[in-house]
Amino acid sequence: MANDGPVEHGYPHLETVRAAITAVYRRLSYDTVRTFSTSVAPADVAFCDTDDLHLGAQRVARELVRHYRLPDARLIVGFREMKHAANVELEAGPEYFVELNDRFRTHRRDIGAALAHEVAHVYLHRLGLSFPGTRDNEILTDTAATYLGAGWLLLDAFRQDGVSSQKLGYLTPEEFGYVLAKRSLAFGEDPSVWFTSPQAYTAYAEGMALARRDERQPPLTAAGWAGRRRYARDRRRAREHLAAGPADAGPEVPYRFTPDGHGPLRVSFPCPTCHQRIRVEVRGRVRARCGLCRTVLECDT
Repeated sequence: MANDGPVEHGYPHLETVRAAITAVYRRLSYDTVRTFSTSVAPADVAFCDTDDLHLGAQRVARELVRHYRLPDARLIVGFREMKHAANVELEAGPEYFVELNDRFRTHRRDIGAALAHEVAHVYLHRLGLSFPGTRDNEILTDTAATYLGAGWLLLDAFRQDGVSSQKLGYLTPEEFGYVLAKRSLAFGEDPSVWFTSPQAYTAYAEGMALARRDERQPPLTAAGWAGRRRYARDRRRAREHLAAGPADAGPEVPYRFTPDGHGPLRVSFPCPTCHQRIRVEVRGRVRARCGLCRTVLECDT
């Protein structure tokens, strides 16, 4: 939790974020991910200063448990002085003890954001889905919470003015915006109508711009002129060195050319929806279907 301190910006965790989206689809399946097509509603997690602190926190926790479809899980919420925003004890269940930072005693409207992350921990724990290392696992949790419809609360908790700042979660604001944009493009849901933080709008717009660029990378037909020209050059070089093995087009482009034994050249590239790599034959216009998220892609290979 960044509290009146510097807030990291940009996309320092982008590779892990994309891997987390892929992992969510792989573990949950397309059909299960689609059951999260509706986000947590603002009214369901609203918390005003006149609400009883503990009863209100328990009510919000129950709503998030319901959203994540954990009917037999019970969260017991308490408050204490601590460095982080919150903590949850991941035991066998069905009861889970969540501790929230004492700051939330007086910043109650952000309790839903803190609990969205902690209940996501419980959900992923039940699924047996995790990444090695604390940092990557927390990024997975933020990404899963956001993609499954609760993490917009975390971005909305990001606020800055001339004298103070607050940010929850391990992702940067722009990374939260990117995952929200991915969700919006997949489900047709616009989370910006729920934002109360001006900074959340800006981060979401920047994230959407990057998500749109994912949809315009070669060999997709939506790629721009410069990308198509670069792709054609790399394809020509790959054909010239077909017998030499995989042809790396460079770290700045997402596609990679590979020979198919003694057969035709193939190109692999990440699905713009779930980032699983797709491999197709280099033979002009083709339509590819991602086997993980079922996105149909128009390609010019």
